[in-house]
Amino acid sequence: MTADAMTVEIIAAETDRPDVWRDAGFLALNAGSSSLKFAVFPAQGETALMTGLVDRIGPEGTLKIKDGAGQPIEPAEGALTSHDAALATVIATLKRELPDLKIAAVGHRVVHGGIHYTAPVVVDEAVLETLSTLSSFAPLHQPHNIAGIRAAMEAFPGVAQVACFDTAFHRGQPFVNDTFALPHRYYEQGVRRYGFHGLSYEYITGEMTEIAPHLMAGRVVVAHLGNGASMCAIYRGRSVASSMGFSALDGLPMGTRCGQLDPGVMLYMLDQEKLNTAQIRQILYNESGLLGLSGGLSNDMRTLEEADTPESHRAIDYFVFRIQRELGAMAAVMGGIDALVFCGGIGENSRVVRRRVCERLGWMGIEIDHGRNAESATVISSEFARTTVMIVPTREDLVIARAARAIAGVPAAGAA
Repeated sequence: MTADAMTVEIIAAETDRPDVWRDAGFLALNAGSSSLKFAVFPAQGETALMTGLVDRIGPEGTLKIKDGAGQPIEPAEGALTSHDAALATVIATLKRELPDLKIAAVGHRVVHGGIHYTAPVVVDEAVLETLSTLSSFAPLHQPHNIAGIRAAMEAFPGVAQVACFDTAFHRGQPFVNDTFALPHRYYEQGVRRYGFHGLSYEYITGEMTEIAPHLMAGRVVVAHLGNGASMCAIYRGRSVASSMGFSALDGLPMGTRCGQLDPGVMLYMLDQEKLNTAQIRQILYNESGLLGLSGGLSNDMRTLEEADTPESHRAIDYFVFRIQRELGAMAAVMGGIDALVFCGGIGENSRVVRRRVCERLGWMGIEIDHGRNAESATVISSEFARTTVMIVPTREDLVIARAARAIAGVPAAGAA
């Protein structure tokens, strides 16, 4: 892509003038292995002007875009065969629909920041080089995150590219939750428990601080349940434990990822089945989780719930069991629990999973109101429950946009 892909005006440094931001906007990008999510926000206000998803990037790629009112937008003509091509098509649509918008900064979700980054940073070649060294830590995510940044650099020359890290939220965890029982040299080399989904947890923490500050002053477990799934223990607003560890494979089972696994299983695959690392990676990342447990039926919880077969039941049973088990561990870390918060595609939308997770946790003070749960109310716990159970929709794109705004210098008073 070239600068001709969109008219780009670099916002001047006169950030104390309110009118300088009138036509400015911020683009939030989330580049996955075969997808590209995006959202465009105005400089002031937190309602997106446009959102979209490029799914199954390649010959069978699809692009769905909505305006700020949630109405569908017909995409511009363009290919979806690669991340570069997909971004070019998105930008062409953006130019057509919002011709006067000036992109002031582009924010990117980056899965792995390693031990180096604990806050968003402006990306330059030195940062990109460091991020590239972390690709072996997150082989199915990091390379695509980096490719998305490079594509945006080419599309928006001179505009700040801001990397926002999924690992940053967890970097202050105690040593015992940050390490493995390996020779200490591995810890020094960066083999640590990083945790992920940090952008989601950051958003939920901020929302909970606004709507339930008395709970955020105590012990909260957030369950981010989707195609990628994890849980985080948040004590007085800070991450103290997470279910994911060194990689995005650990912890809960996911759509196609295995979750917690005895390392001996991988040794068995190597020694007995004579598989190579690429084959094992394919199994653990793409053939396991709900998909593997259901015998290849589906990685989508909606499909599994509708199927009502022995295969779908065993996948859902295991998913629920692991959430309950992890919740007990999180409560143990904090010495108790004051609130459980569901978020993510499954957490926000599956009343079946929420009900089943909570139905055997009365000993923990958890009891849900089935009517509230069926309605997906914000608070779904019963009036008599000791532990509050809530649904708080997550907004990773908004966390990214806020970081880009801050680095661009939008006055804090101007944000809605």
